[in-house]
Amino acid sequence: MTAPGLAEIRAARERLQGAARVTPVYPSETLGRRSGRPVFLKAETLQRTGSFKVRGAVVKLASLGPAERAAGVVAASAGNHGQAVAWAAREAGVRATIVMPADASMAKVDATRSYGAEVVLAGEGFDEAMAAAQERVTAGATFVHAFDDPLVVAGQGTLGLELAEQLPEIETVVVPVGGGGLASGIAIALGELRPEVRVVGVQAEACAPYAGRTEFGFTIADGIAVKTPGELTGPILRRHLAEIVTVSDDEIADAILLLLERTKLVVEGAGAAGVAALLAGKVGGEGPACAILSGGNIDPTLLVEVVRHGLTQASRFLVLRTRIGDRPGALAKLLTLIAGERVNVLAVEHHREGMKLPLAQTEVELTLGTRDEAHCHELLERMAGWGYDVERLR
Repeated sequence: MTAPGLAEIRAARERLQGAARVTPVYPSETLGRRSGRPVFLKAETLQRTGSFKVRGAVVKLASLGPAERAAGVVAASAGNHGQAVAWAAREAGVRATIVMPADASMAKVDATRSYGAEVVLAGEGFDEAMAAAQERVTAGATFVHAFDDPLVVAGQGTLGLELAEQLPEIETVVVPVGGGGLASGIAIALGELRPEVRVVGVQAEACAPYAGRTEFGFTIADGIAVKTPGELTGPILRRHLAEIVTVSDDEIADAILLLLERTKLVVEGAGAAGVAALLAGKVGGEGPACAILSGGNIDPTLLVEVVRHGLTQASRFLVLRTRIGDRPGALAKLLTLIAGERVNVLAVEHHREGMKLPLAQTEVELTLGTRDEAHCHELLERMAGWGYDVERLR
């Protein structure tokens, strides 16, 4: 395979007219203040099918001849590529089969089916789904690779053309890296048009082969959990990227919550990796930086978990345990005192049985909504002053 050049990326842009959107770029004062440099966000979360993947999928399917179109296409995907291929195939009138991991986000599985594709669940992760998908490429069907295809890389590279036009002042572009198709396309385009711009790749700590990791585990950034570097994209990234950094799931979760709260953008784990790297101070340079929000297709159940985790880390939830008299009015008195401190009571649980408690006492576990850590400390001190023996659980 030969890497595409600027001419191929520009040709891909022509093929995308009327299909992919030119997504907006937003400055973020909050992220700029927290990272110590101007920060911009390229919102591919607002792209068709919710991620950048539609760019490469449309370009690839546009290249098929009549016989190939009649035979259909097959793809392997953790979710976003599958949705993009399903959508592009539907628009082109081509039959599509998408193989996804057995534990793939149901939001992504349902969306892929809604675009008309046949969805097959196989394997624990992307690499296993890839092997299962390649076994299904029979009777002339075309395999649409998620990243190791020059046409797909050229399609993703159209995002680099947009960045060159939208952000003339940019110094650094931060790109999530799974298989490397997006980072490769952007790096090629900017390398030709804006060679002074640094392109930095970001991987999840639990699955970071481009960063030299050889052991892999679970990450909430399933969209970049690719264990095997691409034969095409690997050399491109080694040649063009300024550096590759890694971020933890906790850092990714913090970035998801901050983007939700302050920019009102719903971003999945992979899409938030670039912001996580900027907030953690892992991206070199001091000038303006742009983080690519590569996708927004986060499973609602995971989003709830991320929000709860983030609010707990920010001390906006307080869980404590104390004892009260097991008689009418004792709990009401405690809750009234707590309410006077502008604290919201979210849950109350009594513990009476199976515990060593003094006679006529009950243990109460409270989950409270608080403002911040200072508010938590203030409440705990007030409760001690009221005569309650308090144990903080979280």
